[in-house]
Amino acid sequence: MPSPYLSARSRAWLKFKCLESQEFVIGGWTEPAGARAEFGALLVGYYDGGTLRYAGKVGTGFDHATLRRLGSMLRGLEIPESPFEKNGLPRLRVHWTRPVLVAQCAFHEWTAAGKLRQPRFLGLRDDKKPAEITRERRVRG
Repeated sequence: MPSPYLSARSRAWLKFKCLESQEFVIGGWTEPAGARAEFGALLVGYYDGGTLRYAGKVGTGFDHATLRRLGSMLRGLEIPESPFEKNGLPRLRVHWTRPVLVAQCAFHEWTAAGKLRQPRFLGLRDDKKPAEITRERRVRG
């Protein structure tokens, strides 16, 4: 049964955020700050015509075990130069990695600048090859 709108919180009306989800290639990470261990955020992107394009930083969605495991993996894959196209990359306190890991991420939307808004790490994907990861385009109707 429909309920009337109230301008206060109630159990009759629920707010749901619509989220996008897709895979991204991990190309680097930032150093941790504060009490955070291992790394601060993942630097992720997607392939476009053979070029790895930077899509943004993913700094939430990690539990302590994931931070430790993923931090160890990233350090073992570290490289001296960025694997991303050199456009709009963070420059301070960053480390680059061979682009061999694929992360599943949820996010609110793409910004006008082509970056992720409010991304969250969901997990690693071992069933996808990094070269297969492109920007997904949704058709809205």
